Amino acid sequence: MYRQLAASAKSRLQLARKLAERNVPEDVAEAVLDKFEEARLINDAEFADMWVRSRSQSRKLAKGALRRELAEKGVDQETAAAALEQLSDADEEAAARGLVERKLRPGTDLGDRAERDKVTRRLASLLARKGYQPSQAFRIVTEVLDAHAAPDNDQPLNRYP
Repeated sequence: MYRQLAASAKSRLQLARKLAERNVPEDVAEAVLDKFEEARLINDAEFADMWVRSRSQSRKLAKGALRRELAEKGVDQETAAAALEQLSDADEEAAARGLVERKLRPGTDLGDRAERDKVTRRLASLLARKGYQPSQAFRIVTEVLDAHAAPDNDQPLNRYP
């Protein structure tokens, strides 16, 4: 069990599942987990804070996706909400914009309507898989594409002339 904690932080539920896999009786597992909590070897709030920081930076996940992941790890809604407060809406949007900028292929002809629509769907789908709301994803993608389509012009490209 100490090896599990040494490898990476775990939630109480994750450790309970590991103990169950090893056929540890439930009452013994609960006693061990209670002792670990008393010794501050496990703390779901600290785990959730670390998880949100790590996954939002490395995977550029939106709050919705992070909330689902924390629930899967056994972190209660209140603890998850507190951990998610460290991400501002501006941080989340900046991460999405950065991701779209990075994934936009150089040389893409954004003047070709069919190509632009295809790129828009691809990038909005990418953001949706990262947990962004569809309306937010399409707005961000459209804004980034408009900025790339008209670099010499202050006027954004009309999507549907």
